[in-house]
Amino acid sequence: MTDDEAAVRARLAALEAEVKAETDAKSAAKAAALERLREQKAKKDAERQALVAGQAALVKKQQPKPSASDDFEGALQMMRQARGVKQELTRPREENEKSWLWSGGLSLLLGPLGWLYAGSFREAVPASAAYLLLATILVKLPFMFVLMPAIMVAAVVSGAIGVAYSYQYNKHGSRQRLFGEKEDKKKLKP
Repeated sequence: MTDDEAAVRARLAALEAEVKAETDAKSAAKAAALERLREQKAKKDAERQALVAGQAALVKKQQPKPSASDDFEGALQMMRQARGVKQELTRPREENEKSWLWSGGLSLLLGPLGWLYAGSFREAVPASAAYLLLATILVKLPFMFVLMPAIMVAAVVSGAIGVAYSYQYNKHGSRQRLFGEKEDKKKLKP
């Protein structure tokens, strides 16, 4: 080898060593940065986990534990209400009261038309008109049998509403609205 070739090879080896040193320095800096990011993430995760645990502990302290006596008292109250409804529905009707059997039966069979027996005319008349219109349309449909499950559910709901109307009628002595707000009658000043 000539001196020029040896000098070029030495220079090439020095350049390779310099590039390798730069690459190693960059890799070390990158590894250190990644380690710092991992530490920061672990610290944030630990803080977040501690915060969640603290909030869960606060919520757990604030919520009273339901005791067996609370459940028992709730069940007793529900039984008292059911007994009161049963007594109301089974007592004999007076002369000016509406029968809940008639009201529920008419409402079950005739839909909102049955509400006219004991319900508020303000609610029963528009519902009856809409019912008749809808029934007229549905009768003309060739596939009405598909809607029978929905019609049956609507009939049961209508029957329950009829019973509620008769209950309210007997409780207050007059027709009462079930839906919407009751209007206060304005008194005229003399």
